[in-house]
Amino acid sequence: MRFLSRRHALTSAASLLGLSSLPGCTDRSLRNLDLDADVRSLPVIRARTDRIDRITVCLRPFRAAGPRLDVEQIGHKTVVHNYGHGGSGWSLSWGSAKLAVERALPVNSAKIGILGCGAIGLTTAIVAQQAGAEVTIYAESLPPFVRSARASGSWTPSSRIAQKDTMTPEFVNRWEAMARYSFSCYQNLQGLPGNPIEWDTFYGMKSREPDPLHADPIGFAKLDDRIQDIEPQGNLIQVDDTRLPYSEVHKKPNLIFNVTSYSDYLLRQFLERGGKIKTMTLHHPSELTALPEPVFINCTGYGARALWNDSSIIPVRGQIAWLIPQPEALCSMSFGNVYVVSRRDGIVVQWMGDDMGFGYNGTDETPDLAEAHRSVSVINGLYRSMGYTV
Repeated sequence: MRFLSRRHALTSAASLLGLSSLPGCTDRSLRNLDLDADVRSLPVIRARTDRIDRITVCLRPFRAAGPRLDVEQIGHKTVVHNYGHGGSGWSLSWGSAKLAVERALPVNSAKIGILGCGAIGLTTAIVAQQAGAEVTIYAESLPPFVRSARASGSWTPSSRIAQKDTMTPEFVNRWEAMARYSFSCYQNLQGLPGNPIEWDTFYGMKSREPDPLHADPIGFAKLDDRIQDIEPQGNLIQVDDTRLPYSEVHKKPNLIFNVTSYSDYLLRQFLERGGKIKTMTLHHPSELTALPEPVFINCTGYGARALWNDSSIIPVRGQIAWLIPQPEALCSMSFGNVYVVSRRDGIVVQWMGDDMGFGYNGTDETPDLAEAHRSVSVINGLYRSMGYTV
């Protein structure tokens, strides 16, 4: 196995790729290439099936009406709901937590119980602590054994967040407030030890091969245009060289979450602030009446479908083939209906399907080896077509 076939990479791959520079490339012939200055330095990911070290499956908790953030009374206990974020849990966590805690504080600002210890639960617990509450998390599992630990780890605040036909102006405004607040919080978490939050470069490559129309039979809401002023838009670069497997590249900065170090950071922050965690399995909401807190925030994600008998939650299955990390090749990309995020804690390779309905209402959390190999092989073929040996 080689990182680069050295001679081939210098004389062929760089010119075929349409890249103006590659790490370690000093060949004089590169100076003669007429290349767009924005298309450069695409890291080489060793996309080989023998480098898959695990396969994980996550069921995203989609609700057509968007995240549930209402208040419910269970006996003499008050429950504030904070679940159903689809594929946007990590991205919206801080803004969603802020809204949920604001609903809980008028009931009791001294003691708050949090149900769930995933992305939403941990963040909500910290926001409640910041408001002065004594907080206990009740959860069946802790990171990394929670569904949100299997996320791709990119800033995707409107991914499967709602169905466009059900959106109300109130929901749209609430979503925008959550997205903007969360984004501002993430700017304050950069540069921490372990790089829990950082920027990489995204390369969206449009294949020259005719792809199936990436239709949306579900009608997911599209809201990203409302926050374009805070998100780097990057450059759309046309590629005329027909030797390349793509006809255009969208290159832009991409905010990512290194979920392993980020979850560890959140856990430590919660515990250092005096937070407590009690491992337990709740089978019915009525069991909350035996717990000491007067108010709870329900952050159980997909688990709320069974616990609260909430049939409005529709699972959207997503599988990741994890490749061994390459710290020298941090980036993200999309090509041929495959999405890749090369993170410090592993390289995410995810088959996105032929349309936006892929995985919708899929409840099977069994890893699919054929799907994993297919996604990795697409990226392997991409690099091979550009002259790389990976």
